[in-house]
Amino acid sequence: MELRIGDFVPRAPVVLAPMAGVTNAPFRALCRRFGPGLVYVNEMVMATAVVHGNAKTARMMAFGSDEQPRSLQIYGSDPVTMGRAVERVCGDGLVDHVDLNFGCPAAKVTRKGGGAAVPAKPALLRAIVRAAVSAAAPWGVPVTAKFRIGLHDGFRTHVRAGEICAEEGVVAVAVHARTVEQHYAGDARWDAIGELKSRLTSIPVLGNGDIWEASDAARMMRVTGCDGVVVGRGCLGRPWLFGDLVEVLAGRPAPRSRPLGVAAAVMVDHAHALVEHHADDGGEQLAMRTFRKHASWYLTGYPVGSEARRRFAQVSTLAELEDLVAALDHGAVVVPGGDRIRRGHTNGPIRVALPDGFLDDPAALEHDVRVPDDDDVVALSGG
Repeated sequence: MELRIGDFVPRAPVVLAPMAGVTNAPFRALCRRFGPGLVYVNEMVMATAVVHGNAKTARMMAFGSDEQPRSLQIYGSDPVTMGRAVERVCGDGLVDHVDLNFGCPAAKVTRKGGGAAVPAKPALLRAIVRAAVSAAAPWGVPVTAKFRIGLHDGFRTHVRAGEICAEEGVVAVAVHARTVEQHYAGDARWDAIGELKSRLTSIPVLGNGDIWEASDAARMMRVTGCDGVVVGRGCLGRPWLFGDLVEVLAGRPAPRSRPLGVAAAVMVDHAHALVEHHADDGGEQLAMRTFRKHASWYLTGYPVGSEARRRFAQVSTLAELEDLVAALDHGAVVVPGGDRIRRGHTNGPIRVALPDGFLDDPAALEHDVRVPDDDDVVALSGG
């Protein structure tokens, strides 16, 4: 089934997963450089923060002048607030696509019944999705949704969540093939993607989890039957992965791993773009502090030595970064297996934090439309 976001049909059925503090405008621009014509989703913003006009959130909703579609993920556990947030971003002409997050595993959110706990309450999930789709409809903005397999292996919700989303008018769904309990540990359960696809035939189903190389995406689509892929941690420090995905999903060979010189040049471009991006809210100091995690990811898999890694992890200016980059062996290549080294979050399993008595009566959850306390939500977006 073809992936379509409104009138936009991507060159390949590939979506960049929104990642907090990562998939901002500079990173998405790099990804588009290597893989133009795909769907690149901005980092998640909170519906509450959008409605309240939170200044930091407003700065986060930044898109390049040439970016199409402008895709934004919104988190919310209150149907009214979600509707108002979607109406605002659509009515102000900020976005071409809204993605709904029902996979947030943060304990401070799930403890109140929000985030990844929402799919356990089908009536509330339905109300939130309906509010978002209805609010986006007057502007012709398509809505998609993303969720996890469930809370844990004993409480899986992905099939029911997908069915509800389809019934309420979303144009595609994505499932991160891990439970909340797994967090980011272990292997993604691709069988859950196949299960959802076999049950949901009216809209595209996208798979997310453990796509470290382009060949993984082709294999996921082949073994699960899913219609496309969502790529998260696998592209950290490797924005060229999106170009590789276009090639492989078109049936062509994957390009060879890039030498360190390519990674080094991209590092410098990325850092300069971050400095420009943060010109009005911290400038070079904030940008370089933000860049340190990216530096670690760019160097992952290359034989650069512990001292170089330590110095990159402490870089504080563009000039210092350029000196460090100049000292690298630009001809160095990725060590065997280096492309598959896991980047980003690896923690888990975790204890699933839920409201007291949340799972005592699963039947009652079918009709539970109580809205979680969102007091902590704005804190997640920086107040």
